Amino acid sequence: MRAGVPGMKSPHPIGELMPAVFQDDPTTMRWTDGLDEVIAPVIATIDCLIAYVDPMLAPEDFLRWLAEWFGSDLDENWPLERQRAVVAESVRLYRLRGTAAGLREQLELATGGTIEIADSGGVTASLTPTPAVIEPKMPWVSIRLRVSDPEAVSVATLDGMIRASRPAHVPHALEVVGR
Repeated sequence: MRAGVPGMKSPHPIGELMPAVFQDDPTTMRWTDGLDEVIAPVIATIDCLIAYVDPMLAPEDFLRWLAEWFGSDLDENWPLERQRAVVAESVRLYRLRGTAAGLREQLELATGGTIEIADSGGVTASLTPTPAVIEPKMPWVSIRLRVSDPEAVSVATLDGMIRASRPAHVPHALEVVGR
């Protein structure tokens, strides 16, 4: 049984790298030809590695792994172009994680919809140096997503994205409505 990809040639045959005395030996050359056949797919993959880690070029089946590697949630029902765009922006959006602006951008990119975010806020201020103690309010965030077809949106996927992007102690509510 032969390993490798039939017909695939190595761009760097091992036999050509051997000293001349070995290149004259037919047994050595057959042996290195066998190695070339096995190693050729590995070399081809390494030569194309940049395409595997570029979300716009990665093979479709590799894109989901790349998304997990970058910490992105993908919905398999999204068009491929949207999945690629979400993965491509995931590193930039990671810097904004935990902010309303980051959450808005991430959800807009994932859905193509309009996002409205309301939250409880979290800052108090006083004009006096020793203000009265203010009881902390329970934090919350509310998201309304406006899309043309609310039925086409996976609420479970969006909930996962929101959970990963908001501060852990802040509960959220998601409402998906039509435009």
